[in-house]
Amino acid sequence: MAARSALFTVMDRAVRKAGRALVRDFGEVENLQVSVKGPGDFVSNADRRAEATLREELARARPGYGFLMEESGEVAGDGLHRWIIDPLDGTTNFLHSIPHFAISVALERGKDVVAGMIYNPVLDEMYWAERGHGAFLNDRRLRVSARRDLSSAVIGTGIPFQTRGDHPAYLKTLAAVMARTAGVRRIGAAALDLAYVAAGRFDGFWESDLNAWDVAAGILMVREAGGFVEDIDGRDTALNTGNIIATNGHLLGPLGRIVRNAAKESPQSPA
Repeated sequence: MAARSALFTVMDRAVRKAGRALVRDFGEVENLQVSVKGPGDFVSNADRRAEATLREELARARPGYGFLMEESGEVAGDGLHRWIIDPLDGTTNFLHSIPHFAISVALERGKDVVAGMIYNPVLDEMYWAERGHGAFLNDRRLRVSARRDLSSAVIGTGIPFQTRGDHPAYLKTLAAVMARTAGVRRIGAAALDLAYVAAGRFDGFWESDLNAWDVAAGILMVREAGGFVEDIDGRDTALNTGNIIATNGHLLGPLGRIVRNAAKESPQSPA
């Protein structure tokens, strides 16, 4: 059994408490009051309650730490430690009774993410990682896929919706990846996509225009599982840019080249 530090005991308690409430609300999703933050971007009472629970529990255990949260924004702390929280990644899935969503919590120390948890409360799957100590699913050590050939790889992605993102550019990239791989999957929760890369369920993942709370825990998880993460320009800035490619060492070059080359092409370019 993987040993957990006191920090992970704190994180686990907070995440599971928020997760229990989400599962209860998921069972009554049709009765939730839903407000609209923006086109296609819904936030529910469940989302806000989960964030409040996480903030309360984590602040009690680690007073003075700051927060960066999807719903409430940034709360200043000691200037060194900051929790990065997505209380409900996969909100649209949640609101359509699709049981694929997660809580994502990461701890940033200085400029480095040092711990992360991604929890799917419906399946009771807890992905967790600590810098330098590996990544785990519940008590099982995780390793990224060992596949070497894109033709046998399954790649996850996120599709821009409604007014968000550059749809023509994305479709060019999607077509290029589809032509070279065994399949592409879009399951609607970036944190879980990255957890699936860490677990070897996906051989890779790419998406653009994500936020820090979508990817902070997942980036650490992929790296601690032996994988690689970079932004679409090949730099180590994915947490800041929100443009991400995650995969193993064999596929990083080929997948990165496909995504970068497709992104460089103008939608108006002749085929």
